[in-house]
Amino acid sequence: MSEQRDELSHRARAMLRAVAQRRAMMSASCEPDLFVDGFACCDQVTAHALAHGGYLRPAEAALPGARVRAELTPAGWAVVGGAVAAA
Repeated sequence: MSEQRDELSHRARAMLRAVAQRRAMMSASCEPDLFVDGFACCDQVTAHALAHGGYLRPAEAALPGARVRAELTPAGWAVVGGAVAAA
């Protein structure tokens, strides 16, 4: 786990912090897009990698293409830690 965590870029960590702060939504899709503060994330490749890597997931089931709140998985919380400043 720590090896994977060390490989995450600053941008990926910032994206995970936004999810932890409940500022992110994602599309229900096999290639989920991430939206932060209502805007499409500038690096969807990283967003896809975080989802496929098991760091974040949709908070609820939804029809394909729908936007739902994103949430961290235990692996995502391990990266950001327990202390996340509110937005």
